[in-house]
Amino acid sequence: MIPLSRPDLSDRERNYVMEVLASGRLALGPFLERFEQAVEAYTNRPAVAVSSGTAGLHLALLAAGVSPGDLVITTPFSFVASANAILCAGAEPLFVDVEEPTLNLDPAKVEALLEAEAVRTEKGVIHRPTGRTIRALLPVEVFGHPLNYTRWRDLADAWGLPLVVDACEAMGSFYVSGASRYHAGSLADFAVFAFYPNKQITTGEGGVVITAREEALPLLRALRNQGRLQGGLWLTHDLVGYNYRMDEMSAAVGLAQMERMEELRARRKAVAERYDALLADLPEVRRPQAASYADVNWFVYVIRVPEDRRDAVMEHLQTRGVEVRPYFDPPIHMQPAYRERFPHLAGKFPVAERASRQVIALPFFNTLQEEDQVRVVEALREALA
Repeated sequence: MIPLSRPDLSDRERNYVMEVLASGRLALGPFLERFEQAVEAYTNRPAVAVSSGTAGLHLALLAAGVSPGDLVITTPFSFVASANAILCAGAEPLFVDVEEPTLNLDPAKVEALLEAEAVRTEKGVIHRPTGRTIRALLPVEVFGHPLNYTRWRDLADAWGLPLVVDACEAMGSFYVSGASRYHAGSLADFAVFAFYPNKQITTGEGGVVITAREEALPLLRALRNQGRLQGGLWLTHDLVGYNYRMDEMSAAVGLAQMERMEELRARRKAVAERYDALLADLPEVRRPQAASYADVNWFVYVIRVPEDRRDAVMEHLQTRGVEVRPYFDPPIHMQPAYRERFPHLAGKFPVAERASRQVIALPFFNTLQEEDQVRVVEALREALA
């Protein structure tokens, strides 16, 4: 079986973990600080490491001022954690459809919703149909494709809404504007990355919040550590917080991965380019496309095929020893846990729902060999024929 993903680990990661074990300090130690510094140097934003991307999204929303009863505009086409974090903050997602071809949240549709259903007041942006406050925008950089930040910043600033970006799939991607390059998430008020083993870099489990609001850093650090302010007394908790700390072993792996970032990024790009070439003569296959403003470090390599054939194609690939997965099927608003909350939303987001029935994620990782990619595409060719 050719696996869907596999982490790219070296002796550097193993040696750093051994250093942690030898030190006897397994939490809140020097590797955590070094990892955060490495992320800050790469993204040009201060970083707070946490136990997962979901934990980071929860903290970012709280730091952005999201409170129980608020609404947060977000996408239905994402891993469920982006909407779950909104619920964890006591708020409710207000879903808007996505755009083609990036499948990111569509800023034009968000703007249309705000103009039709919201009013900006001294107390905030009020959603007229419900009377609730729209507190933040939470777009997701799907599959690693960065947002059009010029468009999103203009929209967020015009409505006075914090831009909280789920960049959990976008480490190593860049937004390009003229001669300038900005790391994914770095132009948001808050952005969150995740480092599960199938991501561009891994810490095993873990995440990180970066922010343009440096005044929010003490709050983020306190909330991840059970509400204890930095420099506070032992067992003195000034806030109600969470155990969202990243351990030293995870930070050690993450530091090694950050130090290898350009090597890892180049390997991933080479694998994606080989797929692009191998799939070029299959007109039924829609390959991933990067917008003119995007330099994408793909999280997964997803293709789109006709929806009436997708499941049969996947079944054939599995029988040929090729592990594949749909992304994201069903979309969030049609997940069992969300259908109960939002039974009226099925059919409301046609672009997201159509994409969810078309997408196939192919095996994609840095060490995937060319002969295995040829085998994947041969099996795909058979299935389509």
